[in-house]
Parts: sequence; C-alpha cells; structure tokens
Amino acid sequence: MNAVEGRGHLAATAASPILEARGLQQSYGDKPVLRDIGFALQPGRVLALLGPSGCGKTTLLRLVAGLLRPTGGALLIDGRVVAEAEGAFVPPEGRGLGMVFQDYALWPHLSVGGNVGFPLEMRGMARAERERRVTAALARVGLDGFARRKPGELSGGQQQRVAIARAIVAEPRLVLFDEPLSNLDRELRESLVGEIAQLVAGLGLSALYVTHDQAEAFALADSVAVMGGGRIAQLDAPEALVGRPATPAVAEFLRLGTLATVTPRADGWWLPGGEAPILPRGTGPAPDAPQQVLIPRRALRLVPLGEAALRGMVTGSLFAGDRHAVTVQLPGAPPLDLRLDSARRAAPGETVGIAVATEELCWFASPP
Repeated sequence: MNAVEGRGHLAATAASPILEARGLQQSYGDKPVLRDIGFALQPGRVLALLGPSGCGKTTLLRLVAGLLRPTGGALLIDGRVVAEAEGAFVPPEGRGLGMVFQDYALWPHLSVGGNVGFPLEMRGMARAERERRVTAALARVGLDGFARRKPGELSGGQQQRVAIARAIVAEPRLVLFDEPLSNLDRELRESLVGEIAQLVAGLGLSALYVTHDQAEAFALADSVAVMGGGRIAQLDAPEALVGRPATPAVAEFLRLGTLATVTPRADGWWLPGGEAPILPRGTGPAPDAPQQVLIPRRALRLVPLGEAALRGMVTGSLFAGDRHAVTVQLPGAPPLDLRLDSARRAAPGETVGIAVATEELCWFASPP
C-alpha cells in the first residue's frame, strides 16, 4: 500500500492517515469499475486522482463521499472504518467532509454569507455561532467583508473562494474537490489553479482532488494517482511521475515524450526498418530482446549534422513563446516522430541532427 507523502519528505509522517483505502472494489452488476484500490493519505496532504473519463476516479470520489457502498474492500477516515462491502457504512453527513463541486453549486438568491453558512444551518447551529464561523471562513479565503454580496456580483475566482469557504466552514478533516475547474475556459482555469493551490497550502487542508487535467494535478497535489481501467497505475509525487513513469501507458497518458519499440543488434538499438541505430549498444537493459523505451523531449536537442547521433526530417515547427516545438521524423517502417524543444526555428523538410541524452531515457519491459 502506498503512503501519500508531501514533496521532499523522505518518509510518511507518524500520524495516522486521514484517508485510507484497503482493496476497494466497485462493480455495477458484472462490470468492474474499480479494482483493488489501495492508498493512504496523510494529514495536511493533497492527493489528486488523475485520469481520462471512465477510468474510475469519479466513482472513487463517490465512495469516499459516502454516495456509494463499495462491493469489496474497506474505506477508513481518521482510522475509523466508514464503508465496507458488508458491514460498516457511515452516511455522508457522518463523515466530517467538505465538498467543492464542478460548478461551485452556489445559490444565486442567497448572499455569500448565506451560501457559506448553509451547511451549518442544516445542522441546526445557533445563528450567532453560525455567523461567527462564516466570518472566520470568509476571512481564511481572503473574502473578509463579502458576506452580504450575492454570488453574481463576484468574479469566477471569488466564487471559487466562496465554494471553498463553504467546504471548510464546519472545519472538516478532509475536503473533496470534484473537478472544480472543468467547466471553465482555459485562461480562467490556469489563473484559478494557482489561487486554489495557494489556498489549500495556506489552510493546511487534507484534500482529495479529482481532475482529468495534468497541469491542475501537478500544481495542486503532493502526490498524484494516475488511474486507468479502474486501477491506480502509479501513485507518486509529480516529479517522480515525470522522471520515472511506471508503465508505457502512464508515459503515454502524461505525454512525456515518444514511445518506441527497439530491437538490439551488434551496433545498437534499431527501429523496425530503420536506416541506422536509434541508440548506441550499451544503452538500456541487458536482455537481448526487443524493448520499449520512452524518449522524453528533454533528452533531445538539435545539433550540427556532424555531431548528431540521429538524423531526421523536420515535419513541423511551432513557436511556443519561449521555444520552438519541433517534430522530427526518423526513417523506419513505420517512421517515428520525435518531439523536442529548440531555441531556433526549423523549417519543414529540413534534415537536422539530433543528440540524445541517454541517461534521460526510460526503459520498460519487453512488449508482449
């Protein structure tokens, strides 16, 4: 079982996990949706569930929220079993959770203070105590003095802060974020992800954050669980996911570079139908069998033809503000497209030389 740790921490803290999944399973009829999910989230940390639609991340969030009962395994919050297939099941209101939804779910006819205080009102809390907590929650998210305003008078970022204030007003042990930025345009989403990251860190929240956006997950989370086919394919810090993807599927989903199947010969590793070895012999694993290799963008650079390990033809070059994103096609059957960043523009049709930093390559087991 993986322990979710903060960046730079060499070991999990001694504290008990705030959230723990033990062999969680979820099926609908004979269709499995989650398979043997296990993780432990330490207090004050953020775990992102990252994956494409249909991978099971929303189902896992619903299990944590208490909206579903698992068909196998167990779920613990603060060391207490809150859900089992046959046994304990604590309803949502008994789990001490906060929730931030996709569309904020703010009621336009209520004031900001009314929206934030609504969960406390539903619990029957006295008005004076409710107002005290609402004022404190708004102050914590930088909206002191906004209680009388209506949500429609606020910017998107301010509405997001109201949603977070409502999620934390009851001082929950754990906050769930259900793709809170997915309905926004790209520019607003990029600006808000930084605000949420600062808020979450500043408030010291323990959080489970569901998203299909890699940039969001990497910006916000201490650890990221990349999901696929109802399983956690890899759970690691963002830096480890980029530097050491566990499988070709993880590398492909994260768009870390070019995946190639290469075959060893006496003078190096060859692509099928290639005109020269793509990598020198002695690079990579020892087995004398085809291998899959990830060639990250950072491992490649354009060099004069006389200094090149590889030669190829430029098929595309896009200016990305501070660099040119270049695509180079290597000969083979089929040809292989390498993607790299360059300080200079390369013209389509140009033959270019490429140097390879072999220490940056990531090798995987032989393909089936």
